[in-house]
Amino acid sequence: MINLKMLTTTAVSALLVSSSSVYAADCPIKIGGMAPLSAPGTVVGGEAMRDAMKIAEDDINAAGGVLGCDVDVVIGDTEGLPEKGTALMEKFITQDGVVAVGGGYHSSVGVASKDVADARGIPVVFAETWNDTITGDKQKYIFRIAPLSSWASSTIWQYALTIPGVKKVAILTENTDYGIPAAEETKAGLSTGNVETVVYSIDIGTQDYAGIVQRIKADKPDMIITLATGEAGYNFAQQAADAGIGPLDVPFVASQVSLESKAYWENVPDGNYAFVQRIGVPESLFTEAGTAFSLKYKEITGKGAVESYAMEAYDSIAILAQAINEAGSTDGDAIVAALESIEHNGTLGKIFFPYGSGKSPSDDGHGDEWWHQWPDVALTMIQYQEEGENSGEATIVFPDAYKTGDAVIVTD
Repeated sequence: MINLKMLTTTAVSALLVSSSSVYAADCPIKIGGMAPLSAPGTVVGGEAMRDAMKIAEDDINAAGGVLGCDVDVVIGDTEGLPEKGTALMEKFITQDGVVAVGGGYHSSVGVASKDVADARGIPVVFAETWNDTITGDKQKYIFRIAPLSSWASSTIWQYALTIPGVKKVAILTENTDYGIPAAEETKAGLSTGNVETVVYSIDIGTQDYAGIVQRIKADKPDMIITLATGEAGYNFAQQAADAGIGPLDVPFVASQVSLESKAYWENVPDGNYAFVQRIGVPESLFTEAGTAFSLKYKEITGKGAVESYAMEAYDSIAILAQAINEAGSTDGDAIVAALESIEHNGTLGKIFFPYGSGKSPSDDGHGDEWWHQWPDVALTMIQYQEEGENSGEATIVFPDAYKTGDAVIVTD
């Protein structure tokens, strides 16, 4: 029988570096953890991130803590709203006394809250906020381990261009700092293959898609791409299916929340053959830390697969703990210096930040969005090919480097 506690503790121990000369710190050392735990935010995603960050807390403390202290990950609810995210960041800093912040799901929350942290000298490692401007502003204290929105969008449109017969695509997007640029980037990418696009915009948390579904159906697209966060994506997928334009009828890219397999199949019983974008390599290629975390996460949550945003949330806390130890201090400037030179063996792979105060992204011909950005995020497209399938077992159909099987292409 596998000793999950020993396996996980051993993996984390390898990530944390003790310092013989440390900055005097009050114990416990507090790190903020941002997650959407109420509507209209992505609650199932936020709960996954919360569980992952608390597992990180347990693993770090079991491995000896930070600077001789236990770590206390203070979880806060952003509700997926920018104003709530800003208020939460203020609370973390002024009331909770955090020395750094991890987590974060919605781009709009990241865009709004990062200025608060940067102005107060509090390092943030965002886990799942994609908007390019989050790092593109080149703020000293802001880092990210999620992919850039422009980068992530390219995975979707590049895959769409490989599907025979796709000449017209309907894009459903939310009016947020994630959805608006993601739709623009996807539309521009599809145009390189002479694919026509029609974009339908919604407010975050929309529940009733009847009107939009009928408009999309009338347009007769060859493919539908969903660029919306949260459980509302379930409603759109099933309402589209009821109208005969769902995953069983045309190539259909569902929102990333569909990686929550149990909730997906409960809410979208007609969701077989949906495509979903996923961050990270297949479980067969997990790192030691990834395997250890996956086992513990599944045991604690009862899930059959670990979602990419849970892994990102775990890594965001673990990398901050390592940086604080390597800095020998809870001072924000010292943590930033440690992050800029860090090599962190995380659940998602070896995490590092090649561009910062020592080297500009422009030195290698990159845009400012690559500032404090992890450049090695693995991005894949999966497809559910059996009803009730776990996302971790679903077929990877793109790119070829990670492909585990061919896609099933359905047409109405």
